[in-house]
Amino acid sequence: MTEIGFLLPTRDRIVLGDHDIGSLVRLARLAEELGFDSVWAGDSPVTRQRADAITLLAAVAAGTERVTLGTAVLLAALRHPIPLAHQLATVDRISGGRLVAGLGAGFPTPNTEAQFTAIGVDYKTRVSRLEETITAMRLLWSGEEVSFDGRHFAFHDVRVAPRTVRPEGPPIWLAAGGEAALRRVARLADGWLPYPPAWQTYAKELAVIRNAGGDTATPALYATVCLDDSPDRARLRMRASIERYYDAPLEAIGAIQAMYAGTPAGAASWLGRYVASGARHLVIRLAVEDHDKGLAEFAERVMPLLREGEAR
Repeated sequence: MTEIGFLLPTRDRIVLGDHDIGSLVRLARLAEELGFDSVWAGDSPVTRQRADAITLLAAVAAGTERVTLGTAVLLAALRHPIPLAHQLATVDRISGGRLVAGLGAGFPTPNTEAQFTAIGVDYKTRVSRLEETITAMRLLWSGEEVSFDGRHFAFHDVRVAPRTVRPEGPPIWLAAGGEAALRRVARLADGWLPYPPAWQTYAKELAVIRNAGGDTATPALYATVCLDDSPDRARLRMRASIERYYDAPLEAIGAIQAMYAGTPAGAASWLGRYVASGARHLVIRLAVEDHDKGLAEFAERVMPLLREGEAR
C-alpha cells in the first residue's frame, strides 16, 4: 500500500511572520493521529528561510511514536559530512530508527547559487559534494573508526556516536530529475523523491532508475495540493500560496513541480495516476492557510479515495 506523508509548513509559517516551533510539533502529532504515514521538513537556511529541518525533526521525533520522519529535502552540500552524519544519527536514535534522509543538490536557480555563496560553498561543486557526503556518511554510520579521502572532504580515524538504529544508517532518498541525476539515484540512493508535473514523466524517469540498477529504490513523490469544492477557488488559493512561498509566478513553478488545485475527488484521481505509475510514498504539501483544517480535510476526503483506488 502506498504511504502518505505530510510536509510541515515551515516556510509557510515564516512567510506569514509566525516563528513558533511548538505549533509545528503539534501539527506533526495531528498528522500522526489522522493516519498519515510520515512527516517531513524542508531545508533552506538563507534563500527561503524556515525552521532548521534536523533540529525540528528531533523535536518531532520526541513528540511522535509511529510516523516516519524525513527531510524533503536537505541540501547536504552546504554541510560537512561529519557533523551532518552525527546530527542525523542522533535524530535517528531519538526516533527509534524512523528517519529518512532526503537529500538534494539544489535546484539550479540564481537564488540557490546565492545561498551557496552566502555560506561559502562553491555552487559548481554541489553535485560532487553531495556524492562524497553520501559515501562519507555511510562510512561514519558504520560505528567503526573510518577514514575518507575525497576531492572536497578528507578525514582520518574518525568515529561518531550514537550509532544509527540500522547498521547501514537511515535510508537516503534523492531528489532527482534528468538522466545523470536518475542514474545517481540508482547508484547511490535507497529512494527517489521527485516532483515531475506529469505522471507520464514520472513513469519514464522511474524506468530509467530501474534500468540503471535501482531495483530496490523506493519511488516517492513530492506534490503540492490545494483542495476546494470549487476548482476556480482552489486555483486562486494555490496561486496565492505558491507565489507567496516562492516569490515567483504560479505558471513558472507549476511547469516544473507536481501541483493540483481542485476537488478532493480530483486530487485522489490525480495522485492515483502517479501511484499507478509506480509511486509508493506520497509527500503532500498543502497549499492552505489553516493547516490543521487542511490536514483533517485531506485525511477525511482524499486518503480514503486513494486507498479505495489501490484496492480495486
